[in-house]
This record gives sequence, structure tokens and C-alpha cells, in this order.
Amino acid sequence: MTLVKSISGIRGTIGGKTGDTLNPLDIVKFTTAYATLIRRTTKVKSNKIVVGRDARISGEMVKNVVCGTLMGMGFDVVYIGLASTPTTEIAVTMAGACGGIILTASHNPRQWNALKLLNEKGEFLDAAEGSEVLRIAEAEDFEYADVDHLGKFIEDDSYDQKHIDMVKALELVDVDAIRKANFRVALDTVNSVGGVILPKLLEQLGVKTVTTLYGEPTGDFQHNPEPLEKNLSDIKALMQKGGYDIAFVVDPDVDRLALFCEDGTMYGEEYTLVTVADYVLQHTPGNTVSNLSSTRALRDVTRRYGCEYNAAAVGEVNVVTKMKDTHAVIGGEGNGGVIYPAAHYGRDALVGIALILTYLAKRGMKVSELRATYPPYQIAKNRIDLTPDTDVDAILAKVKEMYKDEEVNDIDGVKIDFPDKWVHLRKSNTEPIIRVYSEAATMEAADEIGKKVMDVVYAMTK
Repeated sequence: MTLVKSISGIRGTIGGKTGDTLNPLDIVKFTTAYATLIRRTTKVKSNKIVVGRDARISGEMVKNVVCGTLMGMGFDVVYIGLASTPTTEIAVTMAGACGGIILTASHNPRQWNALKLLNEKGEFLDAAEGSEVLRIAEAEDFEYADVDHLGKFIEDDSYDQKHIDMVKALELVDVDAIRKANFRVALDTVNSVGGVILPKLLEQLGVKTVTTLYGEPTGDFQHNPEPLEKNLSDIKALMQKGGYDIAFVVDPDVDRLALFCEDGTMYGEEYTLVTVADYVLQHTPGNTVSNLSSTRALRDVTRRYGCEYNAAAVGEVNVVTKMKDTHAVIGGEGNGGVIYPAAHYGRDALVGIALILTYLAKRGMKVSELRATYPPYQIAKNRIDLTPDTDVDAILAKVKEMYKDEEVNDIDGVKIDFPDKWVHLRKSNTEPIIRVYSEAATMEAADEIGKKVMDVVYAMTK
């Protein structure tokens, strides 16, 4: 069974039996449940819902089912075509819509797709709203529009340019400085929508030399689409040959941003947010937020400017909530997700690219030199595969008890903070696994402490 129903959306593999996978019948059910919630709760006087999708092979099918269902519920659909997640988010508010659905399974492989559900602010539904969608779907508490009140289908392909215009207009983005720096940039857009919008962005930022790997948006990903170093051998090899100042790598829906230095070494996706925060805090001092699985380097950089860092539970909606509560000026997730409220409350690789290029232009440094200015932490990312009968809560409770003499945070799984390292175990919202993230001064030490705790879990499940 691959259908994952959570507050962050509905995700699954395409094909198979209803109730087990993401298939047309289940897509109709959950789209209807979402539309029912929006109809009951929206405060926007609008009848429009925005739909955008990444380039997945199943995208056209899923789009047709979703859009038809929304029209059947009486909503006008504003379909913005192949579009990044942040583009779809900003389209909701720009269009004055009462919600939006992004058709993307983010970093999951090609056989997956998903419905990511947005409110009228272009932000992800909160826990209560997500739970209500699941309840409505389970109860099949639906009522469709009659023939005189069916919705309309409106295509609007203008939002890529509107998104780029918004990025260029940010106070901390300096297009002239970027143009004068004559950056030579490489891209890996993994055969999805990054290949459509990122070359346009770079051109309009004044970058004349751009080489794109896997730029055609076929949805037939030429490597594992998660932007981790082990999946990025081709862009790494290109950078090692020389001739480029920086490489940007995104996932299929362009909300995660990873970098390569000019010498082909990976910058570390954890340090995307750290670098943007360093630049932002120099000009607009304020609080920062990341999730529990993100590097301590953001905390260190934030304190360098005399500002306050706060940690949130994993998940964009949780980070955004904490950012609003603490009036943070920058935040995000250590997986390369930059959330800059001056733009909008969503992870946005376009915003990250523009701010990083501006910062590099103003510092006049090589990318590797800039990376060396930050605390040298390393994060190991492991996983424990689950069986249907695995009692995750019991496992996490036992781990918490075993390490009760350390600093333990249990707002999202269990995070154990040691003086010089940490380990975070949490059940994934998108896959049947426990994610095990660990950080220390070296990758060996990070991996060692992570696997030590994993061994404790394996001993419990024998």
C-alpha cells in the first residue's frame, strides 16, 4: 500500500487498486473533500482555485481528474500549467483565489504523484484543516454542483513571469550587481519545471552563461530526483571540469535548492538556508527559524548577529507557523528550503538563487570561500524501513527513556541533543520509514551516532 494520507496532502504511486494507490477514484475523493472544506471555510469572496503541476509523466492525467472534479464542485479552475510549487503558491494570492492544489510528489521517484493543498493565502493547510479533509473524504460527505453552477476552466500561463518579477523586485536582490559579476552558472533541473523557469530567471538576472543538465520537462527523471550528493554525479562531474562559478540543483517542484562550489564540491544543502540567512540578517536583523532536523549552523549565524533562533517541528506548515509566531525575517528547512517572508511564506528556490547570487556578487568571493566562513557541521541522513505492524510510537518512547539524561525534545519524534552533536528520529509524513538525522563536526562522527541509535531501534524490533 503506497497511498499516504496526511495533513500535508495526499501522496501515492500511480495505478493499482483503489484505496491502496493514487488512482482516479481516490483523486476525485480527496479533491472533493478539499473543495468541500474550502467552500465551508474560505473568507475570500472568490470562486477560483489555482492548479499547477510539475512535469511528472502522470501529471496530465492527475490534472484532468483534479480540474474536472473542482469544476464539478462548482469552482472555477485557474490552471497555470507546468509550474513550480512556489509559483503556484503566489498565484493563489495574485489571482485572488480561495485555494490551490499543487500536483507534485516533490522529491519522490517518477511513479509517485501527490496533491498538495493550499489555503487562500497560498500556504499549506494547517493540521486541523488537513485532518478535516481526511475526515470529509472518509465520510464521503459530498455534494456536487448542479448543471447551472458548474465551474469554468481558465488557462493562464503568465505566472512564471509574475514570479520572476516578484523575485527581481525584492529589496535585497540586486540585478545590476549580479549582471556585473558575470557569473557562469550550471543547472540540474531533473527533467521537471525547474528547466522551464530557472533559465528564464537567470537570464533576467543578467547571467549570460548558463548550462542546464536535464532541462527538458519530460518527467522521466534521469536520476533520483532528491537533490542529494549521491544522486548528482553528472552535475558534480561538470563542475569538476571547471569553467563555472556555481551550480544550482533543484527537485522536481523547485522548492528545494542545493549548490555546488566552483571546484565540484557540494556546498551542503543544509547551508543554502544558512547562507541566505547570513545575507538577510546583515540588512534586516531579526529572528530565524528552521526545523529540528536542520543544522545548528543557522543558530550559530543568527546569534552572531545578536538575534534569536527557534526550532519548529518538521514540515513547512510548522516552520511557517513558528516564523509567524516569532516574527522571523528568514527561515526554512535544512533540505535546501528557503522561506523569505518579504517574498511569501513558502519554500522558494528562485528566491534562494537570487539572494545567493546577490550576496556572492557583493562579497566578491568564490563559492567555496563563502562556504568556509560557516561553522563546519556535517549531517548524516539515514532511514529505518517500517513494516505495517511496526509500533513507531512505542519505539520512540523507548528511545526517549534510554536517553533521558540528555537534552531531549519530543515535539516531533525524538531529538537527542548532546553537547557536540545531535540525533533526530521521526516518522516520515511521505514514506513508510523513520528518518534518522544526526549532526556532528565530521560526517564519520555524525554517521556513527546516528547508527548507534539505529542499532538501539533494531534491537527493540527483533
